[in-house]
Amino acid sequence: MAFVKGVWRILVAIKDGLVLLFLLLFFGALYAALSWSPRPAQNVSSGALLLKLDGSIVEQPSDVDPMALLTGSKDKAREYGLADIVAALDAAKDDGKVKAVVLNLDGFAGGGQVALARVGKALDAVRAAKKPVFAFATIYSDDSYQLAAHATESWVDPLGGVAIIGRGGSGLYYKGLIDKLGVNTHVYRVGTYKSFVEPFTRTGQSPEAKEANQALAHALWEDWQQDVAKARPKAKLAAYVSNPAALAQSAGGNLAKAALNAGLVDKLGDEAAFGARVAEVAGDAPDEKTGDFASIDLRKYMKAHKPANGGDIGVLTIAGDIVDGEAGPGTAAGDTISALLRKALAEKDLKALVVRVDSPGGSVMASEKIRSAIMAAKSDGLPVVVSMGNVAASGGYWVSTPADVIFAEPDTITGSIGVFGIIPSFEGTLAKIGVTTDGVKTTPLSGQPDVVGGTTPEFDRIMQMGVEDIYGRFVGLVAQSRRKTPQQIDAIAQGRVWDGGTARQIGLVDRFGGLEDAIAEAAKLAKVDPGKARPYRIEKEPDKFAEFIQSVMEREEDDDAGASGSRMGRDLLGRQAIVQRNWALQAVADVRALVNGAGVRADCLECRGYGAPRVAKAADGHGMWAMLVGLLKG
Repeated sequence: MAFVKGVWRILVAIKDGLVLLFLLLFFGALYAALSWSPRPAQNVSSGALLLKLDGSIVEQPSDVDPMALLTGSKDKAREYGLADIVAALDAAKDDGKVKAVVLNLDGFAGGGQVALARVGKALDAVRAAKKPVFAFATIYSDDSYQLAAHATESWVDPLGGVAIIGRGGSGLYYKGLIDKLGVNTHVYRVGTYKSFVEPFTRTGQSPEAKEANQALAHALWEDWQQDVAKARPKAKLAAYVSNPAALAQSAGGNLAKAALNAGLVDKLGDEAAFGARVAEVAGDAPDEKTGDFASIDLRKYMKAHKPANGGDIGVLTIAGDIVDGEAGPGTAAGDTISALLRKALAEKDLKALVVRVDSPGGSVMASEKIRSAIMAAKSDGLPVVVSMGNVAASGGYWVSTPADVIFAEPDTITGSIGVFGIIPSFEGTLAKIGVTTDGVKTTPLSGQPDVVGGTTPEFDRIMQMGVEDIYGRFVGLVAQSRRKTPQQIDAIAQGRVWDGGTARQIGLVDRFGGLEDAIAEAAKLAKVDPGKARPYRIEKEPDKFAEFIQSVMEREEDDDAGASGSRMGRDLLGRQAIVQRNWALQAVADVRALVNGAGVRADCLECRGYGAPRVAKAADGHGMWAMLVGLLKG
């Protein structure tokens, strides 16, 4: 009888839980519907297109979880699609209702040099159409200033300044901790420069990794300075970045005045003064608040000017980490992307395929699955053109090998042609607390890989041979694609990462250009008039319910006068602390994925520091401790 009562209690608890979940969904939907009811709106017939970028610019924004929206656990920082922003700016330059474009960069988290250069080009086109571009921030970082340099007028708060840090920084190395814990890391790799595993095997960079990373950082830094200098030639950029302390001292320690004296900004003023200046061009806001101006909402404008999706040049986006299985946008899941492409090939009369790659790589198996689907398109007679974004390295280059032509930008991070695998074992950790292992075997591989007793020489040898075989296949694919010998590719592979300019010189990419150039080239190869070529974006249909809930929540945020939507600090120390925290959390997530993810990987850890920082999730705050506990538990 006690057992029956226990079972009954469990069933009642399950029933109560389901009822509560249903009520939560019901009242959440009811709240959303009521919130969506018509309310008096402030209609702006014309004004300034306001780009208040509270988050990062990415190639492909991630899906938003409807439950996270309803429960208020959604990540605060937003993701803005690069193509959506560019399309909005292209429309704004010819739209008579748009009197100016305004960049509010106080909450901007970054986006990678390639993406920011493309937005800068779109801002230049707005200015060429005789429409002013205004930029404001309390503190400009490298990324936000790369955009602000393209403005007609750049403003900075008198209490702020321009903090240009440059490329480079520190990474985390866990060898000392691993040794103290007694963990044994079994590494199988090919490539002199394949430094992804170095945080587990060294206390610092190897000379080869340091040499390659220094060369990459230097090339990107030079390109950044050239882009800014071209956009703002009057700025004394070289003097400012070489000795910022001296310039600040000459301005009495006032960083904002130092930036003004160096010509990096045009005006000093708070947000209210900035708004009043914009209002002189765009008109006053309907609510007549001091410092407000007539503004056009970016989200609504992007939706209204989203390009049609009915062309015959397929555009497949591979963005984010390449992983096995299925996933939503923002993650390059092998099963999902290959299924989307095969479905499009079966249902659409496509003339050519453009593959947009913005990925540091990941699972070898998923990369091969995506490559096979692209090869199916090629087997159907479709020309294949690859367009590389911020990063197209390791697995990101693997999926690029079917291309007839590869486009990249000078700032693109590519290469990293190498393979590795890593398995931790905890026999040393267990020995520290008096635990040992023993057992029986029937073959040399029985029980392998044994994460509590250690791996055997036979297993290690087989794993290393497997990694070497995959590396040979990788090199062979690249050699065939680039029309070179495997020996020639091996000499420039070895896991080394290259900037786009060098990659073009050594033959890993063919031409400089963006997505538009790749679409035009694909049209030419398919004997389609490039002027009439239109893209068909091969992507997952968005979740309508999630879109609806998100639009309601965004409206509530807009109505809340105190909600800025940004967690970015507004002073130098606060801002840099948040930026570094986001990168550290990303590093923790990368480590967790490395230990728990695919066994054999074509991945590039150092590449992640040059793209858009991913949105930090609440769970990541405990990621480091969770990882350490995981190491201890095995």
